[in-house]
Amino acid sequence: MMEGETDDPSGSQSFEQQSAQFKRAVQYWLDKSTIHVVPRWGVFAFLLFLFFLRVYLVQGYFIVAYGLGIFLLNNFIAFLSPLEDPKDSGPGLPTTEDEGKEFRPFARRLPEFKFWLACTRGVATAFVMTFFSVFDIPVFWPILLMYFFVLFFMTMKRQIMHMYKHKYVPISWGKSKYKDAGVENSMFGGGMSKSR
Repeated sequence: MMEGETDDPSGSQSFEQQSAQFKRAVQYWLDKSTIHVVPRWGVFAFLLFLFFLRVYLVQGYFIVAYGLGIFLLNNFIAFLSPLEDPKDSGPGLPTTEDEGKEFRPFARRLPEFKFWLACTRGVATAFVMTFFSVFDIPVFWPILLMYFFVLFFMTMKRQIMHMYKHKYVPISWGKSKYKDAGVENSMFGGGMSKSR
């Protein structure tokens, strides 16, 4: 054995085990939070509020705020976009009226949970960046804000035109409910008659 080497690598294993245990704990709580949509987005809104409050109070880090805005816009466009682009699928589109009536749920390129997770991580990263002066680059913020709004409106216009052209709506308000669903109204009663 060379001098300085030891047979017991418990120091590195201990760190690796602690790191793996921490990752498992984070993943456990992320998995638990999947069904709690409103509280998750509440946490995101609170972090975003803290970030903008910090930028306002410090009167700096406008480049970081602009980068965060572009990142959030990019994620939002991926959230609104279908998994398979209709213009690329070609012969997979329905060719007859019967094929067109088949129900196909909207599959997103970026699912809601991953959208929330990416946005929350982005805001947390931007918030941490506001504590390092290297990221406080002096810029004239009204031009950045105007450029961001122009970029936002042009991108959203293109996305809405794409949605209109290919006839898809990325937002659903849950499953459709029909009047008298499951109730047999024929004269023979059937298996689900009201006469029980």
